[in-house]
Amino acid sequence: GDVIHRMLTATQYIAPLMANFNPSYSRNSTVRYLDNGTVFVVQWDKVYLQGKEDLGSFTFQAALHRSGRIVFGYKEIPVPVLQISASQHPVKAGLSDAFMVLNPSPDVPESRRRTIYEYHRVELDTSRISSLSAVEFTPLPS
Repeated sequence: GDVIHRMLTATQYIAPLMANFNPSYSRNSTVRYLDNGTVFVVQWDKVYLQGKEDLGSFTFQAALHRSGRIVFGYKEIPVPVLQISASQHPVKAGLSDAFMVLNPSPDVPESRRRTIYEYHRVELDTSRISSLSAVEFTPLPS
């Protein structure tokens, strides 16, 4: 249910910038995606922070390449990310992966206990996110 969803989204994400954005604030705000077979791109275009629309709009994207390379591009970041409030929603940027295991509950035999294990997390230094900047993640050789 809803609790599982919140727990997984807290630990599983590809986030160029996670904050309390409100894409429905403006008719000009969009979240679009494109997949051409070699790269999958999601772009947040002219999105505003909920309740802080006067700060201006944000435009940024995440590009996931078939090679495993991930690029976060920041076109328009109107305020320092460190100034964005995390009181209503976490503010973070980076990558995180996790998995969930369902185990029988020792207390109630017909129910299962859900445990979420985090594999790894890469947190970006949000003080370095600014307009016209980018971050590139390259996979390690395997």
